[in-house]
Amino acid sequence: MNEKKPWSGNVSLKGAALVALVSLVVGLGISGSLDWLSPSRALIGESAPEGRTVTALPDFVALAKRMKPVVVNISTTQVSESRGQQEFGSPFGDDDPFNDFWRRFFGGPMPRGGPQRQRSLGSGFIIDADGSILTNNHVVENAQKIVVKLSDDQEYEAKVVGRDTKTDIAIIKINAKAALTAASLGDSDHLDVGEWVVAIGNPFGLDSTVTSGIVSAKGRHIGQGPYDNFIQTDASINPGNSGGPLINLRGEVIGINTAIFSRTGGNMGIGFAIPINLAKELLPQLRGKGKVTRGYLGVLIQKVTPEIAESLGMDRGYGALVANVSKDGPADKAGVKVGDVIVEFDGKEVKDSGDLPIIVARTTVDKKVRMKVLRDKKEVMLNVAVGELKDEEVVASAPEKGELGMTVQKVTPQLAENLGLDKTDGVVVTAVEPGSAADEAGIRRGDVIVEVDRKPVRGVEEYRKAIAGSRKGRGVLFLVRRGESTLFLALKPQR
Repeated sequence: MNEKKPWSGNVSLKGAALVALVSLVVGLGISGSLDWLSPSRALIGESAPEGRTVTALPDFVALAKRMKPVVVNISTTQVSESRGQQEFGSPFGDDDPFNDFWRRFFGGPMPRGGPQRQRSLGSGFIIDADGSILTNNHVVENAQKIVVKLSDDQEYEAKVVGRDTKTDIAIIKINAKAALTAASLGDSDHLDVGEWVVAIGNPFGLDSTVTSGIVSAKGRHIGQGPYDNFIQTDASINPGNSGGPLINLRGEVIGINTAIFSRTGGNMGIGFAIPINLAKELLPQLRGKGKVTRGYLGVLIQKVTPEIAESLGMDRGYGALVANVSKDGPADKAGVKVGDVIVEFDGKEVKDSGDLPIIVARTTVDKKVRMKVLRDKKEVMLNVAVGELKDEEVVASAPEKGELGMTVQKVTPQLAENLGLDKTDGVVVTAVEPGSAADEAGIRRGDVIVEVDRKPVRGVEEYRKAIAGSRKGRGVLFLVRRGESTLFLALKPQR
């Protein structure tokens, strides 16, 4: 009698079938997922399940291999004379927990004699097969010796061809043994916020470090100078990255890594790069003359804040408000007046006060251009011959702070002498009440008010009439003289 072993064969068969079925389903699922996320399909924006569109992470491997030969390490040496004495401390630095021990037993001042050598590291990238390298000016400024190390570890001494402190750009050159691989320079004007970028450099001296991120913002003004127009990125940038390239996914350099925002000295996800288009404009001058010649207008400008816009009868804040005009400068000769708002220059719209210095600087010296200004709510066209910006001349924006809850008095001859004023027109602010509208607007003791709502103020009586005649609930526009500068300040009276 044959005994059957109940379920033994069936269990094996059914189990195998079940495993096969699950494997098939899972296999299909995995296959589908991988196919859905494949770069080839994601790059053309194919829709994912349930109507979602997924973009795969880009492959940086080929990009890193391609760009590595164009990035260089730059080390500089500066020699400075030391004076005075240095207190003896730990040879391991101030962070040594036994610093007090070193001072106690080996204390006393330690003389510092002779020259002191300072070394610094930075990055750069090759822009010509002849050995021309683009970097930051602050990487090579005041350097007695510049050494460039290529990706193959060959080292060459470099010389400065040209540099520009205002944009922090410099060109250096090495005499390499053979033609070098040069970077392809892209178009930073066509860069989009959210676009993938890669930074390559030598942070903390770590050669050929590659980091990735996106473009966080464009046109950033960070107070570095009158020509601020930075690309902001979250690609990791650290000390030593300065001068290295910011690269798009096509392998084109679209920026020069320059600065970071950090409370610790390390990366916090906020880095800044100079747009490559700005550098490309300056390259011919830097190579030919070693310096940059810029256009000059001869005005001190400030931002048109919403309060100032309201006071001027503008529907919104835009353009550059003229706070001062240099005597006999191009703007003065063209008829520009204090209080004008420059909204267009040489056919280019001035959206913000920060735009004007960049537009003027890029304009050819002696070129005659048309300039549109708003004056007393009317558009006025002026013709201006652009001058040349000298090194000692400064293009800057005036402070944006302002004025009321204050005490004023007549400017007497003695007071004018104490304040360094050449005339006694206007009223001087003698006190500002903390927390008042004047205090919040930024008015200071010693400011001289020369206009209220575009009307001249020669004394206390005119000042009072002008304030009394201001429209309720509307901002009052003051023109104040502070030191050698004048600036507009908009104040909303607290009524």
